[in-house]
Amino acid sequence: MNLKTVLVIATVLSIVALTSWEYFLRSNEKKPSVQDNNDLWSVERAKVDHLDEDDFVFVGSSRILFDVQLDVWEAMTGRKPVQLAVVGSSPLPTFRDLVRNTDFKGTIMVGVTPPLFFSTTFPQAPPISGPQEKVDYFQDRTYAQRLNHWLSLPLQRNFAMVHSYEDLVSGNFDLQSMLESIKMGNRTGRPQMPPFPEFGEIDENRNVRMMEEMVADGPFAQSIIDVWMFCVSGEMPPPDKASTTAFFLEDVELFKKRGGKVVLLRCPSNGDFREIERKVTPRNEFWDELVAKSALPAYHFEDYPQFQNLDLPEWSHLSAKDADHFTRELVQIMMADGLITNQTNN
Repeated sequence: MNLKTVLVIATVLSIVALTSWEYFLRSNEKKPSVQDNNDLWSVERAKVDHLDEDDFVFVGSSRILFDVQLDVWEAMTGRKPVQLAVVGSSPLPTFRDLVRNTDFKGTIMVGVTPPLFFSTTFPQAPPISGPQEKVDYFQDRTYAQRLNHWLSLPLQRNFAMVHSYEDLVSGNFDLQSMLESIKMGNRTGRPQMPPFPEFGEIDENRNVRMMEEMVADGPFAQSIIDVWMFCVSGEMPPPDKASTTAFFLEDVELFKKRGGKVVLLRCPSNGDFREIERKVTPRNEFWDELVAKSALPAYHFEDYPQFQNLDLPEWSHLSAKDADHFTRELVQIMMADGLITNQTNN
């Protein structure tokens, strides 16, 4: 058998195998999706260098990522904000990067999820190391990595088989993720984290919307609740309020001196998750003190009637419909307060 024949056979077999795999995934309701990886974050981070004083950048964890909708914001203000929030993380590393490594003088909206914001400043702790990894990747990325990202986008948009997720979610389809999902039994005897299915859909601007299945499917929402309860059930170090507050306030003062503005946002939570937050990070000792010490404009969902009785299927993030409502109402409040001045006629 000559090399040409071998090449033809190998090509045909590869096409058949890949087509079969893609068909299998589609038949199991898997869809193509953009990957929220370091490259996608870096593309958004690069936009900050071209923003002006009327623009907004969002930092924080997954709540501001899910709850503030970029398209709704743009329709009301005429400007699309840059979304740099990172799931399961503290905003402190990203905020410091914007303050110390850019000349941006617009507004940074900081999403405050108290158990994460006040958790730690220890560099190796996941709430800090996660966003810091993205900052470092952005600073060090090569032209080859940039090109690889742009070339991969058409594949991400059109093929479910290339879907993957950098964080600890289950259900990825790439080979590495599937190998890592193989369990060889519980050798340690310690409780094992429940499967963590992805429940948000992201676009190329890093706008995230909760999947509609979360609203309609009670067991799906319960599976996410099970993960939250597992995460808070073990022994965790107490919040480091003093260090995190000092870390943040130092950068706030630097940003203010060059003419920048900062807004604090406490997105909704409810159910047992909210009760745990009240116990671990009571509002008067954490949020209220942060607002008083920073002297920053601040918005807490509990202070506004239009933010009550919202739909949080898994207690921590808004449904897509209510995220639109939350964003519209938030923009209107901030316009009334004079914090958003670049209004559009739409």
